[in-house]
Amino acid sequence: MSAPRTFTDVFRATAGARPERTALVLLTEREGRLVPEEIGYGALDRHARILADRLRRHTVPGDRVLILQSSRRLFTASFLACLYAGAVAVPVAPPGGRGHHDERIAGIVKDAAAGCVLTEARHAAEVSQLLARTGFGDVVCAPADLPHPAGDGRPATPDAEPHRASPEDVAYLQYTSGSTREPRGVMITHRNLLANQEAIRLALGTGPESRIGGWLPFHHDMGLVGQLLHPLWLGTTAVLLTPATFVKKPAHWLETVSRYRLTVSGGSDFAYDLCVRRVNDLQLAGLDLSGWRTAVNGGEPVRAETLRAFAERFAAAGLRPEALTCCYGLAEATLLVSGAAAPEPARPRTADAAALEEHRLRDAAAGAPHRPVVACGPAAADTDIRIVDPDTGTELPDGRIGEIWVRGDGVAPGYWRRPAETAETFDARLGGQGGYLRTGDLGAMADGLLHLTGRIKDMIVVAGRNLYPQDLERTVQQIDPLFGGATVFAVPDGGEGRERVVVVQELRDRGHYDIDLDALARAVETRIGEEYEIRAGGILLVRSGTVRRTSSGKVERAAMRLMFLRGEITPLHARLDPGVETLLTSGARA
Repeated sequence: MSAPRTFTDVFRATAGARPERTALVLLTEREGRLVPEEIGYGALDRHARILADRLRRHTVPGDRVLILQSSRRLFTASFLACLYAGAVAVPVAPPGGRGHHDERIAGIVKDAAAGCVLTEARHAAEVSQLLARTGFGDVVCAPADLPHPAGDGRPATPDAEPHRASPEDVAYLQYTSGSTREPRGVMITHRNLLANQEAIRLALGTGPESRIGGWLPFHHDMGLVGQLLHPLWLGTTAVLLTPATFVKKPAHWLETVSRYRLTVSGGSDFAYDLCVRRVNDLQLAGLDLSGWRTAVNGGEPVRAETLRAFAERFAAAGLRPEALTCCYGLAEATLLVSGAAAPEPARPRTADAAALEEHRLRDAAAGAPHRPVVACGPAAADTDIRIVDPDTGTELPDGRIGEIWVRGDGVAPGYWRRPAETAETFDARLGGQGGYLRTGDLGAMADGLLHLTGRIKDMIVVAGRNLYPQDLERTVQQIDPLFGGATVFAVPDGGEGRERVVVVQELRDRGHYDIDLDALARAVETRIGEEYEIRAGGILLVRSGTVRRTSSGKVERAAMRLMFLRGEITPLHARLDPGVETLLTSGARA
């Protein structure tokens, strides 16, 4: 039998050989308990064929189809149906009634030139109205959970052979989660998808007997590729709960790992921190995490404090510290770029703070100011990682911090209908060779491991010094137990014309704020001054939930900066330097 050329081939082979095998275990919360629904490979294949027949009535191969669904069962069947019909799947977050989210959906419909939206009955009216009021009323909105339509003059053909795609055909568009630009769709081909699945298998040591699952959203690359498609590619079972279920009660995630003996699961650093803070002792006592072999932490910079706190908190439940596996990836590379399960616990590097400001990664001397930097593993299989000076395009040696460039079969061919951005981002040249992806992320290689330090666009330059916002955020969050999420960014001083640091710090919801907010703000100002030798231009203490995050938990610093400049953040208390106040009252924009 020839090797599979597409993801469709892989899934069909499993559905044909083992139709009775459970493909999905979907968990729904009812009265505080998680109730499972099991779906076999054969049943999933039949559902996908029926939906593919419906799609053929509205599309031709190559058309883009948005998937806007809360139901994980319908999403999976709809994604496979797109592959079966030869359509390009476009996963998008389901409607949520938020203005900026509706604008994003409309922007994706426009950018992808979508001809059809697969949703579900409970969202159909809302999605149809959204399409109509944004000028896309002619786009077909088809609920995937309604009976198959009849009477349109065409015979139903759910048994028709799936579209024969080539490895170079685009399987789906992964729209990036950034909110400061127009949506950009990364074109993921079948070749990219299969190559990255193999890289994940080798990095994490997964196989047909692995138990994989989690809560991450499917419109996000880590949720789609890592927690849904990877187990289907392996021919094993995906155990899945919803993001809303996790956020409501983080213990549900760990209870799922415990009850279903998951061997691989993961999330962002934010998710692990949430579990440390919100899983109580009674919930902890009922967990058995001894079978959790690989707990992937990725999707945003990994904090050493989170790794240590999570390992210590859940050691009593049998969690092995070496299970915590730090990875790096991005949608433009399908998912995984670096990372591997390790036999020993991750040990963060104690990096010299002054050297970091000079874009160098070296160990700190005893007693010297330092910052913990976590390694995100070695390069994934068949992945070439280089560290490059982003200004000169010159490759940097180990220990020097620069932009991370990546090349390999998992790297996408580019952005949908954006040739200029594709050429700039996906075809960087190094040493006479092209095809390198410029990630926009900063990092360094040391001891064969990739160390992620930040984003180029987030870097704060104050008085000629390079500061990483996550370092300042981490420093501020440690000041008081009331401090929750935070974001730090730079704005121009309206009076002096230089960059000033602004801190937006959430207060955990304790039902009231009968505390000295000005004293807390002064404590933030003092700590930043002492540790970084800079003066904060603005400190805003805000309600919990103010700091915007992507669906995977990543802080949207650029969006928060824009909201600040527009005066759209309502603080509980604020301390602003006169120059920053001048910036706001003058109506300045980013």
